Amino acid sequence: MAIVVMGVSGSGKSTVAAALAAALGGVYLDADDLHPAANVAKMAAGIPLSDDDRMPWLRIVGEALAEADRRDVVTVIACSGLRRRYRDVLREAAPDLCLVHLAGGADLLAERLAGRADHFMPPSMLASQLSALEPLGADENGVVIDIALPLHAIVAEICARWRNV
Repeated sequence: MAIVVMGVSGSGKSTVAAALAAALGGVYLDADDLHPAANVAKMAAGIPLSDDDRMPWLRIVGEALAEADRRDVVTVIACSGLRRRYRDVLREAAPDLCLVHLAGGADLLAERLAGRADHFMPPSMLASQLSALEPLGADENGVVIDIALPLHAIVAEICARWRNV
C-alpha cells in the first residue's frame, strides 16, 4: 500500500507523512532525499526545476513505491506531485497509489516558509509552485486536506478517509 502526501513547499508534507506513517504502522520516506544533487543545487539557487530535471527523480520515487509494494509494507512518501503528469509517473510504478493533497492559502504557506531555516527550497519559489500545482482530478485516488488544521486532526482525517478512498 502506497500513499503520497503531496503539495507545495511549506504545506507540511514531511511532517504529515511521517506522522501518518507512524499512525498506520508503516514506513516514511521523503522524496526530497531522493533528488540528485544537481536538482537540490538548482532549487537552493531559486531556479525552478524543469520537467527534464524532475522526470528521472520521479522515476526514482516510483521505484521506491514499487519496492514498498513488493515488500507489502504501507509506505508513505512526502513528494510535491504538483502536476498530473508527475503523479502519472508515480502511478506507473504504484497503480493503487493513494494521494493526500495538503492544500492551503498562499498567506499561510508563505508564513510557514518564512519560518523555516534548514530547507533548500527558498520562499521565493512558492509562487512558481502554486502556479504549477494541478489539483487532483476526479479520477485520481486521493483526498484533499486543509493544512490549517492541527497535525493530529490532519492525520485523523486522513486515516478516517483512507477507509473510503
